[in-house]
Amino acid sequence: MVLWTGGILVLVLAFGVQQEYLNHRFPSPSEWSWVTRKDWRSARWQEDHEEDGVNLVDWARTGEAYRQLLRRLEDPNIDGAGLADADEGGILVAGIGKTGCDISKKSEPWRRGYYEILMGAARAAEHLDGYVRDKTRNVAFPANVVIGPSNPNPRPVPPGSKSAPREEDCEAAFEGPEVYYMRVLTTQGFTDKQRIDAALAYAVWLDYKRTPEAALEMHRWALDIVASKSEKPAIDLTTGVIRTDSGLPSANVLSVATALGVHHAVNSNLTLALPIFLSILRARRSLPEIPTTMRSTLTPDEEEKGLLSTVREMIHSIIAPPQYPPPPDDGTSPPQRTPKERCEEAGIMTYIGEILYASKLTRTSREDGLAWTREAVDLAEEELRRKGVDKDAKKKCKQCLEVGLSNWMAMVGKMAREEREAKDGQSSGWLGFGGEKKDTVGRWESEEQVIIERMRRARDILDPGKSRVLSGSALSV
Repeated sequence: MVLWTGGILVLVLAFGVQQEYLNHRFPSPSEWSWVTRKDWRSARWQEDHEEDGVNLVDWARTGEAYRQLLRRLEDPNIDGAGLADADEGGILVAGIGKTGCDISKKSEPWRRGYYEILMGAARAAEHLDGYVRDKTRNVAFPANVVIGPSNPNPRPVPPGSKSAPREEDCEAAFEGPEVYYMRVLTTQGFTDKQRIDAALAYAVWLDYKRTPEAALEMHRWALDIVASKSEKPAIDLTTGVIRTDSGLPSANVLSVATALGVHHAVNSNLTLALPIFLSILRARRSLPEIPTTMRSTLTPDEEEKGLLSTVREMIHSIIAPPQYPPPPDDGTSPPQRTPKERCEEAGIMTYIGEILYASKLTRTSREDGLAWTREAVDLAEEELRRKGVDKDAKKKCKQCLEVGLSNWMAMVGKMAREEREAKDGQSSGWLGFGGEKKDTVGRWESEEQVIIERMRRARDILDPGKSRVLSGSALSV
């Protein structure tokens, strides 16, 4: 009896310690019920689970966790008191079902948590696209392993997996992503930024599914949200170009314009993408600099903290109950040129370089593309080596530096090959006789060596696991 009691107490203690750890890692709105908060922490932990850098998310389980959370938040007898239909009786959309409700009476933390759950369910739906659920075992499988008339040549299940399901026992594993993205877009009470982020995420998904026309409609929806707050929109609703006479652009305007430019670039509409990116770069360079007196407070250098201060903060974080983070910026005001914003600027320059190079109208155009790419690499590396850069800025700068170096190598590599082929053709002479081969290093071959040295130098500021991607290319040339 003592052993049983002791074992139960140990399990209860372990559960309590785990929940306290997860509560600090994934805080939740205090007004949610205890069970909802516990389920929220579990869902976030499942989605965030990695082992040795490999993502091991069980999306079927994670998606069901988010779906259960939505049921609790929308149940007036649990955590959904005060919710109302956006319109009388709600709206039914074919293939989607009932759209969003009115949550404007709920607190900001409640609304933000609800938004995060809807977006989490949308992510799960994207990962479970093409999966089915075996109703007899409640297990998700790829549709191509199902045994049945509609799949006469099923693929074998991976080693260690459960046996393949029969078609008559299966149903769709999850709703489509559009169900949850449209819920965000049609819910009253979300901020413009939240609705814009949902529209742009849905547009990326539609581009991935190779439906560019539908993706463009989502971009237009995001444009309409941005334009609805002013009589004279800061962005041209037809072209997506940021106007020069509209003053400083808001973060939402920059986000929507960038996403539209990427959409056009992905779908090879380079003549539409280039003016957008140039207008974004011009707008970003007009943003105000951070006041010198604020730099140390906005980007503190962690290395300058004393040991005593670090220990004090650690003890306080363990003892004190975690607070739900304050609301993020709503995107309606112009951002300042922080390190992160400068690296966003470097990313735009990378896109411009890709477009100029890929257009291949003239040799000058290709060299202009290279020049833009070099400048983007210099800017990203400069910001990444700057002291006091915060975590988000470092992440963005690393992405820009990796892509910029990879594009630079791809561009120069192609021109170096052309240079070598031209040199070999000249050295062969007439009918292969009389030519004298000169062992000289060409301009682009020399630049190749410069890039290799830059890659080697960049390894000390990039994650070791990620620096290996620099040998590849993000550019199709």
